[in-house]
Amino acid sequence: MAEIKNTSKTFTLYSGDKIPAIGLGTWQSPNDATAKAVKHAISVGYRYIDTALAYGNESEVGEGIRASGVPREQIWVTTKLDNTWHKRVAEGLDTSLKNLGLDYVDLYLMHWPSSTRPDDLKKHYDDWNFIDTWREMQKLLGTGKVRNIGVSNFAITNLEKLLNDPSCKIKPAVNQIELHPNNPSPKLVAYCKEKGIHCTGYSCLGSTNSPLYKDQTLQSIAKARGKTPQQVLLLWGIQQGWDVIPKSVTPERIESNFDIDGWELTEEEINKLNSLPDRFKVCKDDWLPVKVFFGDDE
Repeated sequence: MAEIKNTSKTFTLYSGDKIPAIGLGTWQSPNDATAKAVKHAISVGYRYIDTALAYGNESEVGEGIRASGVPREQIWVTTKLDNTWHKRVAEGLDTSLKNLGLDYVDLYLMHWPSSTRPDDLKKHYDDWNFIDTWREMQKLLGTGKVRNIGVSNFAITNLEKLLNDPSCKIKPAVNQIELHPNNPSPKLVAYCKEKGIHCTGYSCLGSTNSPLYKDQTLQSIAKARGKTPQQVLLLWGIQQGWDVIPKSVTPERIESNFDIDGWELTEEEINKLNSLPDRFKVCKDDWLPVKVFFGDDE
């Protein structure tokens, strides 16, 4: 039997483009460590980097990509439109491209379905919402500056609003959402699949000091397999059909998270992880001027 190559696996978007199954996340990566982390990740085989204007580290991500020596077209780059830029979509993209030092990104996401006023982060525009933002994002596909467009942190409620609006001519290629066994969101994942929208799982390892790591079921599966809990969590996502973007700036962890070839979880192990009773979200919506999570994801 051929060796299972999870690290070279891809998922095909409805555009026909193939997004790698595993990438490097950079949320909360300190600026002074990001370029080295990106360069190191690419050197050990990663071909997918996820960043965002809001992270403040796009310049360092671009620096790491250039320092890697790997041709640009071999690396998938995702970045995101920040909430206060919803009325300036084209400018937001140009700002990100300038920061990254790139001519195009493979995927451009609306980071949150919140059109936040730049002059008051506690207020939402009265005359603009995510449907208006998406109308403008659709125009980007003709510019050569983006290969795919998508959304992030969209619940079923907001996806329904978007997809049913007459101005939505092009559906999102991707919905990037928080996905781990304590926030599995089965209804949302199934809804996206039904609509042909691919999911990316962020905070796929729970997050720093995650209560997930104390879970006995996860610990016992990892121990029985001789793998780290992180490696188990990554395959839990990949085998269920979404790509994963574990964040790290530590060389050893970057390597360990990518060391997932040659094995896979059994259906029984996946079902055990799908049955964990505890629930927590790393990213909540209480800091936004509007509610974006409605408890409709499972």
